[in-house]
Amino acid sequence: MSLAAQGIDTGDTAWLLAATALVLLMTPGLALFYGGMVRTKSVLNMLMMSFVSIALVTVVWLAAGYSLAFGDDTFGGLIGNLKHAGMSGLGPDSVHGTVPTLLFATFQLTFAIITAALISGAIADRAKFGAWLVFVPVWALLVYVPVAHWVWGPGGWVLDKLGALDFAGGLPVEITSGASGLALALVLGPRLGFKKDAMRPHNLPMVVLGAGLLWFGWFGFNAGSALGANGLAAAAFLNTLAAGCTGLLGWLFVEQKRDGHPTTLGAASGAVAGLVAITPSCGSVSLLGALVVGLAAGVVCSYAVGWKFRLNYDDSLDVVGVHLVGGVIGTLLIGVFAVKEMTGGTEGLLYGGGLTQLGKQLVAVVAVGAYAFLVTYGIGKLIDKVLGFRADEEHEHTGLDLTVHAETAYDHGVLGHGAPVGASSVPSAQKVKSQA
Repeated sequence: MSLAAQGIDTGDTAWLLAATALVLLMTPGLALFYGGMVRTKSVLNMLMMSFVSIALVTVVWLAAGYSLAFGDDTFGGLIGNLKHAGMSGLGPDSVHGTVPTLLFATFQLTFAIITAALISGAIADRAKFGAWLVFVPVWALLVYVPVAHWVWGPGGWVLDKLGALDFAGGLPVEITSGASGLALALVLGPRLGFKKDAMRPHNLPMVVLGAGLLWFGWFGFNAGSALGANGLAAAAFLNTLAAGCTGLLGWLFVEQKRDGHPTTLGAASGAVAGLVAITPSCGSVSLLGALVVGLAAGVVCSYAVGWKFRLNYDDSLDVVGVHLVGGVIGTLLIGVFAVKEMTGGTEGLLYGGGLTQLGKQLVAVVAVGAYAFLVTYGIGKLIDKVLGFRADEEHEHTGLDLTVHAETAYDHGVLGHGAPVGASSVPSAQKVKSQA
């Protein structure tokens, strides 16, 4: 055994292997969550946008993404180097802390994958699949990779120079995906019938199943970010559970007070909002802080999802209202609720730390959000000009499942589209052929 291999802790490695699998499971969970929220005519397209992100981001990450994100800084805290392009120089005995470097790289890959997949919810029902295939790898290299280096990479300016805290991805994952989703929603414009037609989720059991898989995977996402089987991982694990619960309850409270009905969709969305908010702060706040963070996200995000109707941007599946807003809440509240027992020294406003840390968190939020929005908007506009990003109107009206993938999620494909009771709902082969 080499000297490097002797530095590997088997307990830490076993936990991170499990956490990596949990985080990867979140992307199929997201596919179900999003798939249940769209109408029947675009279910498979929504699933595909998540699943194909796994393949696209993995190739980009292994080729250059990991090295640029976690390689030694080369340009003032902005980006790493290409020393490990193609994962060169990283054998099975290479160590990152107490775990194999290859495992650490794979763990971080799963974060990049779900971040890209999250954006798809903002442009559901109306994006060309081919354009998405181009967008994902370009976006991963130009947006996710630099932000990951800023926040987690050696010499990254957000961590090393600014001193902002982000334990598990409020900045690189939640705020980046939310701001990018807003940018793409503006590039593509609203869906046909936006603010006129009912666009209700077609399968709420699927939504809840997806939310449950996300919650399950989130324990790997947050507790795994401790990179070890230790007390910090346990604290992050408990904080994650607590915030998801208060997020769920907060959202239902708002629905009951505002609408008179606590909904299934609200319960799933509230849990996700709480989990989003606790992501950056799970390693910085106490259990009490986690309860407050989750509750704040559940309440605020339940109102934020309605902003699109007043501001006239069509964020189809509430990526902005949940992930951007929830990520901002969780990242900022570190500056209020951080405790030295978790951070190793940094304290928030309520624990005697003053406004300093809150100010650092605010700078990081604004910088990352602005960068992700502007670069994504530019990428989206370029792809739209060269390839066309918006699906054809006829395809959007018919549904992307049939027109793009030549499949339907259900044999009775028109479920939920007003087919008369007793009427045949299975289109003829000739009709399907002509629509495709």
